[in-house]
Formats: sequence, structure tokens, C-alpha cells
Amino acid sequence: MTYPMTVAGVHRELPLCPLNENLMIAAFVIFGDVELTCACAGALLKKAPEFDYMVAPEAKAIPLIHEMARQSGRNEYFLVRKKKKAYMNGVFEAVDRSITTEGEQKLYMDGADAAKMKGKRILILDDVISTGGSLAAVENLVHQAGGIVVGRMAVLAEGEAADRKDIIFLEKLPLFNGKGEALN
Repeated sequence: MTYPMTVAGVHRELPLCPLNENLMIAAFVIFGDVELTCACAGALLKKAPEFDYMVAPEAKAIPLIHEMARQSGRNEYFLVRKKKKAYMNGVFEAVDRSITTEGEQKLYMDGADAAKMKGKRILILDDVISTGGSLAAVENLVHQAGGIVVGRMAVLAEGEAADRKDIIFLEKLPLFNGKGEALN
């Protein structure tokens, strides 16, 4: 089963993936899809507020933030990691509860990145916002770093996230019941 969707003028058939027997999501993956990534980056930049830096959680948002940086002429952006890396110093951490990850996971920000964010206008990006767990964790890290969140953006707002007034997104994405029927 698939869900047909056009976003930023690009049509794709999104495969439906079960989370449990009563709930399915449409898989939106921009990895390896250059046309879709470039189109979405350009469309989001047209809606973006003024910002100094962009930050995104790894991993599916990486091509998006990279392309947005390229198209906007920025030479730097920041990633929030799912695991501490040996090269990270002065690490900040926050808890993430995401619809696509079982249980809790922690997200980590490098202290050097945090130092650059202090007092700066920060734009938070993700590919899809659903429950808002990842968004809240990234925002927590930006606040710990002393950054000022000026926008929260995603390509898609899934389920109830589409009703939120604090995020900017390109298209709504429904959740699906176990039979593949849209719930909203």
C-alpha cells in the first residue's frame, strides 16, 4: 500500500508502514532523492524567517539541512546527534520521544556548536514532525546553548502536528489505520 503525495511540486508514492496493528505511517524518506530534497529545501527557504544558523536532528533531515544551507549560501549548520562521538566536547543532552523510535532516546549537541549558537537566531529543521518529541528535544538543546529559536520547520506535519500553529511546513500527512485508511 502507498499514499500518493505531491510536495514542493514533486510527486511520490509513500509506502505505508505499520507501527502496530492499528496504526500505520506513510514513509517519507528524502535520502537519495535529490529532486525531492532540492525542491523541498527551496520551498522551505521561501517560508523561513530570518535566522543565523540552522540545526536539525540526525539522520533523515541531514540532506535537507545541507541543501538548505547550500541554496541559502550558508557555510555552516549544526546537527544534533543520537550518540555521543569521541570528537564532541562539552556535550549537552536532551531526551527525545519519537513516534518512529521505540521508547526514549537521547540527543546530543556538541559544546563547540552550542557556543556558536549563544545569542543567535536558530531555525530548527526536520523532515517530518509528528508527535513533536524530536522537535522538543532539539529546542531544549538550543535553549541550553543560549540560542533563540526563531522558527520550527519541516517538510511534512503528520497527524495532529498539522494543527499546530508554532511550526511551518509544506504539506499535511495523515496517519493511517491498520487497513491503510487515512485517519485525518
